[in-house]
Amino acid sequence: MAQYSAQLDGVFVALADPTRRGVIQRLGRGPASVGELAGEFPMTLPSFIKHLRTLEASGLIRTAKSGRVRTCTLNRERLAVVDDWLAQQRGIWEARTDRLERLLTDPKEHRQ
Repeated sequence: MAQYSAQLDGVFVALADPTRRGVIQRLGRGPASVGELAGEFPMTLPSFIKHLRTLEASGLIRTAKSGRVRTCTLNRERLAVVDDWLAQQRGIWEARTDRLERLLTDPKEHRQ
């Protein structure tokens, strides 16, 4: 459980920044070189590379170097960590709202 929590924390930290979310969104359309990605954001290359390192450390992206070109790809499997967590939360809240609805609509519930 602690490892799952650490993975989830890392993914949420990585997704907390709009630049990093933009990179994830762009890589959702397919792989891109660091230069291509950096050209889409108004910042220096060293600053942009820090964002890529955060995304790579969280496992959301992978990079591979071929010659002088480093290409980034989205690791869609890592997004499953967030999807699983959201599904758990959705289940919890749906159960709570279902109980509230029964309480408000079932007169027998009011007597207890």
